[in-house]
Amino acid sequence: MTTLPKRLAGAPGGSRGKWFVLLAWLILAVALGPLAGKLGEVEETGPNAFLPRGAESAKVNTELEKFRTDTLMPAVVVYTGEGAAAKAGADRPRLAPLVAGGEQLPPAVRSDDGEALMVVVPLSYEDEITDRIEELRDIAGAGAPPGVRAEVGGPAGSLTDSVAVFDTLDSTLMIATGLVVAVLLLITYRSPLLWLFPLLSVGFAAVLTQVGTYLLAKYGHLPVDPQSAGILMVLVFGVGTDYALLLIARYREELHRQEDRHEAMKTALRRSGPAILASAGTVAVGLAALAFADINSSRSMGLVGAVGVVCAFLAMITVLPALLVIAGRWVFWPFVPRFGAPIRKEATVWSRIGALVARRPRWSWLMSAGVTGVLALSAFGIDMGLRQSEIFQEKPESVVAQELISAHYPSGASDPAKIVTRADRAVDVSSAVRDVRGVARVEDGDRTPDGRLATLQVVLADAPDSTAAKDTVDRLRDAVRTVDGAGALVGGATAQTLDTQRAADRDLRTVIPVVLVVVLVILILLLRALVAPLLLLATVVLSYFAALGASNLLFESVFGFAGVDWSIPLMGFVFLVALGIDYNIFLMHRVREEALRIGHARGVLEGLTSTGGVITSAGVVLAATFAVFAALPLVTMAQMGVIVGIGVLLDTFLVRTVLVPALALDLGRRFWWPGSLSVGGGAPDRTVDGSAEERAPERV
Repeated sequence: MTTLPKRLAGAPGGSRGKWFVLLAWLILAVALGPLAGKLGEVEETGPNAFLPRGAESAKVNTELEKFRTDTLMPAVVVYTGEGAAAKAGADRPRLAPLVAGGEQLPPAVRSDDGEALMVVVPLSYEDEITDRIEELRDIAGAGAPPGVRAEVGGPAGSLTDSVAVFDTLDSTLMIATGLVVAVLLLITYRSPLLWLFPLLSVGFAAVLTQVGTYLLAKYGHLPVDPQSAGILMVLVFGVGTDYALLLIARYREELHRQEDRHEAMKTALRRSGPAILASAGTVAVGLAALAFADINSSRSMGLVGAVGVVCAFLAMITVLPALLVIAGRWVFWPFVPRFGAPIRKEATVWSRIGALVARRPRWSWLMSAGVTGVLALSAFGIDMGLRQSEIFQEKPESVVAQELISAHYPSGASDPAKIVTRADRAVDVSSAVRDVRGVARVEDGDRTPDGRLATLQVVLADAPDSTAAKDTVDRLRDAVRTVDGAGALVGGATAQTLDTQRAADRDLRTVIPVVLVVVLVILILLLRALVAPLLLLATVVLSYFAALGASNLLFESVFGFAGVDWSIPLMGFVFLVALGIDYNIFLMHRVREEALRIGHARGVLEGLTSTGGVITSAGVVLAATFAVFAALPLVTMAQMGVIVGIGVLLDTFLVRTVLVPALALDLGRRFWWPGSLSVGGGAPDRTVDGSAEERAPERV
């Protein structure tokens, strides 16, 4: 950890080393930059990209590749209103050329109530589905008489609307995140130049992240999907800026103490480096723990995020120090840190907060724990799960089409369940499922070219994403298993939703213990204690539940979301525990350093005062970057942004500012048990006023 920083910050050859480091990064950025733009080429957008590995619905998708019709994806045009039949008839000659080669345009299907017509248009995967859907929508929307509605949906329509979201996701997030970080850095530093240096360093990290992710995806089979690729850049900007703020704050402090800026940077890296390394390690390993998840999109987000954190860490301990040392003290203008000038901390808001906490530490931590506990209560009344029609903040046309289908047809007509079975047992399987409760009708499908496998289309009586439809899928699976030798599998949209829901429950039970153990081990190694790490971990878990509860109140009362996506509890937990522990690491690493120098009680207050401004700035920057998600059209990503943003702010302003210092002061040196600080190691323990008397136990 210390070898590279020493070369940068003033060891023999350091003055040349900083130019070498900067040149190396420039060469890397120029040489590898073209690869960064290729990340989209390796993103997995197939039918199994967001499904659990090994799920029955995923196996059905794999089996469907053996059929000729695996290249087909249906679009559905729904006509309603007076004159719907005439409009559908007029559109047929224009719709027919869009049908996949070798297929016929089926006749329009009239609803039982006679108020709607539905035309299924088979499209080919080999064509540009999104282009075909746009043509369909142009045809359906042209020349419609007053009162006639023509909406295009179905699987192809849903895919097109989802792709439209992700097409602009990366650029939108990059621009919005960059602007947010730039504005906050300007406010933080109040310097016309200093804010550029963290942003430049994050830019280098972003290029390295995209290149590394692309190479690992292409040659190392790293799973990457559009959602994880979008979140990746926000994560890099957020954690990279956090590390930059911590390093710059310590560097500014050392510039007051040392005349040589190279020596100041060397000291800053030596003293802040372990905290930054522990933070990066905690976040990276915590995210990497998602490799144990079954849901492919969760595994993708975790592994891709870990790559981003490592790249951000490398940039912040190499290129940022080089840029700062090259620029010199003037980069802090107009607040240039002068050698020998006093570092004024006593009058800051953080010293006043510390003094208030020190007067009644037990009351302080009980109060802050009570506030977070009350917020956490709302986490136990969450409505879990979102229907397909509820995953967009504004309804796209495919969702409107599905609502019309559900209103006039058996709700599952547009997207039937799919059964793959041995062809010689297809009749028996069909007989077994016809009488299953919740089945509207069963239709024969296709056979593989070798005649071994066959498909059945099962139209469900209920909407494909409803609880009743999921129950029907369970009954279908039970029914097909009674047919000996059929090897039948049940898939389709409803089965995929059901499998994802159950995998999310399993992932919670599997991943959360791994993350907790990993974070605990890192804290023990960093702080050389057991009590402190356990308490710090407990505070972060408490703030997670408080964030989940507070977010749920916003989802219901402000945003009007119908529920919380199944992936949010796990993803929110991993992000908040990994990111939230950062601020405790930054604080307690400094507290331990000061406790060794001036004693435990004064060390806690000195650590809070010294790190208060930088940690608050870091928390606000990280929360603001994730808050960018709230403006995205996907409810899932908006929910992720809200919960992480609220959780980070709780950690920043309540947990790290009040709860943790109060616990440390109330427990005294026992906070560091069984480390050397717990038995009198370091400076003698003194009260805040500097006396050697022990504080009497506080009564509450």
